[in-house]
Amino acid sequence: MPPLISHSLSDKGLSRDNNEDCFLSEPSSGLWAVADGMGGHEAGEVASAIVRDTLAQAPSLHKKLEDAIGDAHSAVLKAAENGVGAEGMGSTVVALSCQGFDYQVSWVGDSRAYLWSIDGNGGRLEQLSTDHSYVQMLLNSGAIGADEVDHHPDKNIITQCIGSQDIAEVRVDSVHGEWQKQQWIVLCSDGLTDEVENSQIAQLLCDSNTPKDAAQNLMTAALNSGGRDNITIQVIASPLNSRSPLSHLKHWLPEISGRPWLDTCLYIAALSSLALIVYWSAV
Repeated sequence: MPPLISHSLSDKGLSRDNNEDCFLSEPSSGLWAVADGMGGHEAGEVASAIVRDTLAQAPSLHKKLEDAIGDAHSAVLKAAENGVGAEGMGSTVVALSCQGFDYQVSWVGDSRAYLWSIDGNGGRLEQLSTDHSYVQMLLNSGAIGADEVDHHPDKNIITQCIGSQDIAEVRVDSVHGEWQKQQWIVLCSDGLTDEVENSQIAQLLCDSNTPKDAAQNLMTAALNSGGRDNITIQVIASPLNSRSPLSHLKHWLPEISGRPWLDTCLYIAALSSLALIVYWSAV
């Protein structure tokens, strides 16, 4: 099975002077992750980078995703103790691991995973992860309703994170699923979900033709809505999605115009010209 088609983007946003987010994209290993660092300049980005680097080692060490996330928690704590970064730094994480047609999503904190499925009505958006947040606790207890979550003043208070000094081991939540045709999984930091509501995310995914289109459209929407935080987005396509012969070409086709169809035409024209030059030189 060829590597899954995916696209990843990260931006510091319009209000921050540095990017504490980090992402891992390893299609050949079937592993993707988004980490949202906390702790300020030269701390949050250190924590999220430690999470990324720890997870990147998981396939070669044959580590389960949950265990790798637990290792990342220990690594961030140890780094702070050794003066790397800063005391109190931390990170959220949401990660996707794919093996064949099966997938697993694991997370700590409030970075999210969504499943987008195309259907007869356009598409359906399902949130796979459940935030480890104070507001989610209020919702689960019935203290607030679902319509109050997105606008609650304490929506960004999380109940656990990678590197938290208050807990020896983080509780990693996971969901498992089996890929179906015409599905994407979206991983993102709260820089997207704080700016763009789920209904708008669903519409943007419906209007997108490829993971690259989807990631760029979501990023543009988050920036246009204020971009008050760092924003990281990954879109991963199901291995069952139909692929045209040109879809494999797109992975290594040079981007010239920014339009895949035009770049393909230019590339074919260049190859044709080269073939003619070689022919004329030989005769």
